[in-house]
Amino acid sequence: MRTFEELGVMPEICEAISELGFEHPMPVQEEVIPYLLGNGNDVIALAQTGTGKTAAFGLPIIQKVDPTLPYAQALILSPTRELCLQIADDLAAFSKYVEGLRVVPMYGGTSIENQIRNVKKGVHIIVATPGRLIDLMERGVVNLSTVRDVVLDEADEMLNMGFTDSINRILEDVPRDRNTLLFSATMSKEIARIAKNYLTDAHEIVIGNKNEGSKNVNHVYYMVHAKDKYLALKRIADYYPNIYGIIFCRTRMETQEIADKLIQDGYNADALHGELSQQQRDLTMQKFRKRRIQLLVATDVAARGLDVDDLTHVINYGLPDDTENYTHRSGRTGRAGKRGTSIAIINLRERGRMREIEKVIGKEFVKGTIPTGKEICEKQLWKVIDDIEKTEVKEDDIAEFLPAIYRKLDWLDKEDIIRRVVTREFGRFVEYYSNAPEPEPVVERSAKGERSKGDGTPRQRKEKGDRNPEKGYARFFVNRGKRDGFYAAQVIDMVNRHVRHERIEMGRIDLMQNFSFFEVPEKQAEIVLRALSHAHVNGQHVVVELAGDAPMTEQKSKIRKPRNNDERGGFDNGFAQFEKKNRAERRKGEQMRGADRGDGGQRKPSREERGYTNKRGPMKKDDWKQFFQQDERPLRGAEPDFSEEGWARRKPKKR
Repeated sequence: MRTFEELGVMPEICEAISELGFEHPMPVQEEVIPYLLGNGNDVIALAQTGTGKTAAFGLPIIQKVDPTLPYAQALILSPTRELCLQIADDLAAFSKYVEGLRVVPMYGGTSIENQIRNVKKGVHIIVATPGRLIDLMERGVVNLSTVRDVVLDEADEMLNMGFTDSINRILEDVPRDRNTLLFSATMSKEIARIAKNYLTDAHEIVIGNKNEGSKNVNHVYYMVHAKDKYLALKRIADYYPNIYGIIFCRTRMETQEIADKLIQDGYNADALHGELSQQQRDLTMQKFRKRRIQLLVATDVAARGLDVDDLTHVINYGLPDDTENYTHRSGRTGRAGKRGTSIAIINLRERGRMREIEKVIGKEFVKGTIPTGKEICEKQLWKVIDDIEKTEVKEDDIAEFLPAIYRKLDWLDKEDIIRRVVTREFGRFVEYYSNAPEPEPVVERSAKGERSKGDGTPRQRKEKGDRNPEKGYARFFVNRGKRDGFYAAQVIDMVNRHVRHERIEMGRIDLMQNFSFFEVPEKQAEIVLRALSHAHVNGQHVVVELAGDAPMTEQKSKIRKPRNNDERGGFDNGFAQFEKKNRAERRKGEQMRGADRGDGGQRKPSREERGYTNKRGPMKKDDWKQFFQQDERPLRGAEPDFSEEGWARRKPKKR
């Protein structure tokens, strides 16, 4: 195994990184450092997050900078403030023994005056976010005409955040003979576009396979209903007492909501998202790095570039829209040769997205089972025992108190004391999980013709047309369907508008062409039925009835044969009653029309009886003569020409 000295790194830098614990270069460093030190070509380096990319580009840049020259010689662009600060801190640590070298971070959310003063003191390496750098350029504070090396770190994320125009603006002020270095965890279309626009004859260095997930990360998924996601999150966190990880959410609102719930339930948690001030974000990250926070709830953007050691878990509270974001998320754990676990809490709708991620990272997700209350309590119990066993006793500090304590507890034997200590430390979990709500099992399709139960065992597929409600739910029939523009949103809106002063939890919704079904909890069924007895949608009365629970085989004689695939999904007694009522109304209407004719509606008069003498069919060219058959006077003059060229010719418009 090679050393940093063998890669050509100068002694001052080697001394600094040795103090930081760097013994041997990681694969990406071993590939990139010699190339950057020995060549002037542009570089695209693809490597997983946590593999030492910062040192891979940071060490050569520090070594190439001349501290005796009083101007900026290198520029590093990053998408977020946290990553900007992290890179600047790392470079400052790497250059500890390089005399006179100055690294200045420039990022938004903090005082620009302080950054202006730091730049005026002198800067050799600029680490910046695009927005704040452009601000300083327009103020005339930063001059990029002397920059020789440009690094785009997490370039794909900068494009996703809308920094394309900003990058173009910045690179216009950098000399064209610069060296451009592009580092990323994934090779996406955006990266290819950046390489085409900004790099010249770039040398591509790939560590591992493109877009491959980290080999040290296990990928596990838990399938739950959307409403049970938070219950599953709590159980997972409780099942791993020593968990130290990041929970990724899709939106800022969801991030803050989940963090608040966890804090309220007694977890050491906090939120990190873009709506926090820079001071709040710095304080949160400081507490997280010192492990005062056990669970950090964050958005993708806010957590991009976070460098935190020894994360045990990354939890995806729902999968990201961009498949490549999952690679960045899971790369937060399993760093520096250590093992990590990436957990995805998903519902049935996210299963397809999970399969796409599996193809990209080249790994298969392992199905996990939500821990039971008994399993969690057992784990937490042994955590208490281990903590007691590992507690360091400081005899000198407690010696003077021990005699009084012994006298106080003299009436208890050893077993009683152990039981009381364990109950005091462990009682919270026993009390909660003795009556804790259980997540509902999810029916997951595992093979053709079969579905898997919540415990993963397959079950036989239901008969075609079976539409029994879920356990604990009541099923309703509505005489409106997709042909009426009646979709799930309209069903929910109808229920919300008519059911006042109570929140209805909607279950399954089935939409057909001419009718629909929806489910609500049984305990709320009577309220919903009463509220929707006179329901109107778009000014029209809507029939809402409790759907029957008789199996399809008993209903076939009552309903018409389905006309298309949409209607073959299933029918209930409610639909049969609806059709029966419609047929009765049609018969009644026909009888009324027949009464007006005097025949009681029994027989329809023939064409001859209604006064028609000609046969049915298309009219011939001379059918106009029929209108004169009753007139005995002879026709006079030539037969008129009704063709375009004759009597009916259109005259051109006058100009």
